[in-house]
Amino acid sequence: MEAKAVARYVRISPSKVRQVVDLIRGKDCDEALAILRFVPKAGAEPVEKVLRSAMANAENNHGMDPGSLYVAKVTVDDGPTLKRIIPRMRGMANRIRKRSSHITVVVKEKEE
Repeated sequence: MEAKAVARYVRISPSKVRQVVDLIRGKDCDEALAILRFVPKAGAEPVEKVLRSAMANAENNHGMDPGSLYVAKVTVDDGPTLKRIIPRMRGMANRIRKRSSHITVVVKEKEE
């Protein structure tokens, strides 16, 4: 049995979030939360929020034991990009890309 949580349109670049997600993939949920709490990266906060949501879904919707959960699968996909411009010299303009992410966390119960 597995439980899933998804955060869509998170306003942070997917490459920044992937650095954080790689640290917790395959770990116990309690250990993953401890890692996320002390990682000095901006992507740690939304990933922690989604992980807590997946754990709550597992406990409330599927009746799983929260102590025996582990992070089975974590993916970060590209969301839509907001395109903006910044003025440059001689009437030119450069493009600014404000990227967003879709974060998916799947937790499973350990089989003993």
